[in-house]
Amino acid sequence: MKDQETSSDKLTSKVNALLIIDVQEKIIRPIFNKDSIIKNIKKLIDAYQILEENIFISEQNPLKLGVTISELLPTSGFRKIEKMEFSLAYIQEFLKELKNKKITNLIVCGIETHICIQQTVLDCLQKGFEVILISDAIGSRNRVDHEIALQRMTQSGVILTTTESIIFELCKTADRKEFKEIRNIIMS
Repeated sequence: MKDQETSSDKLTSKVNALLIIDVQEKIIRPIFNKDSIIKNIKKLIDAYQILEENIFISEQNPLKLGVTISELLPTSGFRKIEKMEFSLAYIQEFLKELKNKKITNLIVCGIETHICIQQTVLDCLQKGFEVILISDAIGSRNRVDHEIALQRMTQSGVILTTTESIIFELCKTADRKEFKEIRNIIMS
């Protein structure tokens, strides 16, 4: 019988990457609860830049749909991937970079839950990645699409959590020198 790992064990023993999927000018406008999603993605980016590395931002057909909204661009150290495919798992340069950096854990946020996020997540699960989906940092135009996609991904093996929860998991301890900065991000 295999021992059950908790998500905290997975975060400590593996290399993480934050995937920010398609938070672009024209795609974000009709998204249900977009202000809250943007605020949570911003918190994730700010905390992730302090605690981790390996941030990937995807843009779906940026010539037609615009680029990532400016407030959600990390200050440094991120990789942008332009795509036409809905799933990032078909982008060979992305997969090669994950392999080269020995990344095994994908922390996913962005839009839309039922299209690019779902296809990326399902494909990455099939490729053997652990996928942690930040439920309050993703969204779709319609609630039903969002909810059904969450159910489908959870049934397929994704770990579902929230922005605050994942930030504290990545931080691990209040003794950490960065904790005060992290607490300020959470409280903002």
